[in-house]
Amino acid sequence: MSPPMNIGEAARLSGVSAKMVRHYESLGLLPQVQRNESGYRQYSDAEVHTLRFIKRSRELGFSIAEIAELVSLWQNRRRASTNVRRIAQKHADELAQRINAMQAMQHTLAHLIACCHGDERPDCPILDDLSGAAAPRAKNL
Repeated sequence: MSPPMNIGEAARLSGVSAKMVRHYESLGLLPQVQRNESGYRQYSDAEVHTLRFIKRSRELGFSIAEIAELVSLWQNRRRASTNVRRIAQKHADELAQRINAMQAMQHTLAHLIACCHGDERPDCPILDDLSGAAAPRAKNL
């Protein structure tokens, strides 16, 4: 077991900024850590490991609430893996929905770009679509 480390060292070893370390601690994702006589936080290898877990969970796009549940399950040796799988499956399903929505947006934009002449004329199907195709055009008075 290594000696306790300050927040800067814990941040460096975990790949999480010191600001985020404090934030995760304030959210309860990381338990309140020991403090030295001067009041400075002191982190152990276990807290650094938890910070790495949180960082990896964030990289995979889990929400803070999901991460809190995952950390709790991870630390509970009597957990049922079905609970972990349920969280991961729900997240994967949500990602699939977002990907489908983004692909539809990309397809629509590609179509609008293809329809736009991109020349000196003021007519622009992109702007027409954004303004609502049925919207009346403003006329010069």
